[in-house]
Amino acid sequence: MTEHYDHLETREPAAREAALMAALPQQVSHAKRAAPAFAEILANVDPSAVTSRQALARLPVTRKHELLERQKAGRAKEPFGGFSTLLRGPAMPHVFASPGPIYEPDSVGKDYWRAARAMFAAGFRAGELVHNAFSYHMTPGAFIMESGAHAVGCTVFPAGVGQTEQQLQAIAELRPDAYMGTPSFLRILIEKAAETGSDVSSMRKGLTGGEALPPSLRDWFAERAMAVYQSYATADLGLIAYETQARAGLIIDEGVIVEIVRPGTGDPVPEGEVGELVVTTLNAGYPLIRFGTGDLSALLPGTCPTGRTNTRIKGWLGRADQTTKIRGMFVHPGQVADIARRFPEVLRARLVVSGEMADDVMTLKVEAASAPQGLDARIGEAIRDVTKLRGDVQLLQPGSLPNDGKVIEDARSYK
Repeated sequence: MTEHYDHLETREPAAREAALMAALPQQVSHAKRAAPAFAEILANVDPSAVTSRQALARLPVTRKHELLERQKAGRAKEPFGGFSTLLRGPAMPHVFASPGPIYEPDSVGKDYWRAARAMFAAGFRAGELVHNAFSYHMTPGAFIMESGAHAVGCTVFPAGVGQTEQQLQAIAELRPDAYMGTPSFLRILIEKAAETGSDVSSMRKGLTGGEALPPSLRDWFAERAMAVYQSYATADLGLIAYETQARAGLIIDEGVIVEIVRPGTGDPVPEGEVGELVVTTLNAGYPLIRFGTGDLSALLPGTCPTGRTNTRIKGWLGRADQTTKIRGMFVHPGQVADIARRFPEVLRARLVVSGEMADDVMTLKVEAASAPQGLDARIGEAIRDVTKLRGDVQLLQPGSLPNDGKVIEDARSYK
């Protein structure tokens, strides 16, 4: 059995990086020329100069709430906020909606969402029947997975969600080889099958998404003779990363450039530090440049034991938007970053809000390379300047703060 989907997965890392950086200025140029939103966002950017990760890191991050705001403002003209380069008709077979609502375009072509790579890593092979329990209602999840399954060569049963008894009947009679859907619904199917005596034994593997797959649940499936893997995809970007049989993090897809940045900023963090996942896609139809997913993750060192050489991430580690209301004022992660930037001694900062509601205590915990006299007082002044609130300052040794991606920690009592 072939172990890898294609030769791209086992390239020398330097060759992959060279190919991505060669494609990057072309994609930036295309986005600026063909997508009106990026014509504004990248107005002062010379695409020919964006040939490295350092240059990419200087471009602005576009976050999901900003995409939604542009869509709302421009819906009288078109629904995609100026981010899509596709025209309705044969080139756009579907339009999808995600919560917001945010509208996403679909496009023709084999495996447009690039999901096949994740399925192949999970053991899906040509000629197999796949039970697809992702929703076919408005959102693109089911279509993302279905297009990937077709690219692998599988046949798909479009089960959707709900109607558990009818789904169990279809599984017993059609005997699919694999499952696609959320891990929670797969558990519901298996538990209901055990309760009713329905036969689901044909399904020996699964690819899940839309929810976290904790090790305890993965082991629960394994105890029932089912190998289940997780994928990380979004409606905006398609596949971002996927799990392999090594169970050693998620491997980044070959069609995206991933950065991990400090929440509230566009500044990349060192390898291993938790931050927000920012993705640049090489998709020409929806050319998102430095799109902030709002999800937390971290880069893992080394490569996958399966021989795939692309960078790995730890997986989903939480949400990056930690905006918190303190004494009637909203404080954003970007404001914490703004305070930290003012002081070269500051390595990392974390704003902790304690006390009880209406009696908030705000403390900025700061890792400092050095602590010249009066540094805490000057940082306190910066807190008031940026947030319009008073806060205490606690100076810490480097490495003292948890590596969990939190910039604002709400530790208040809500009794």
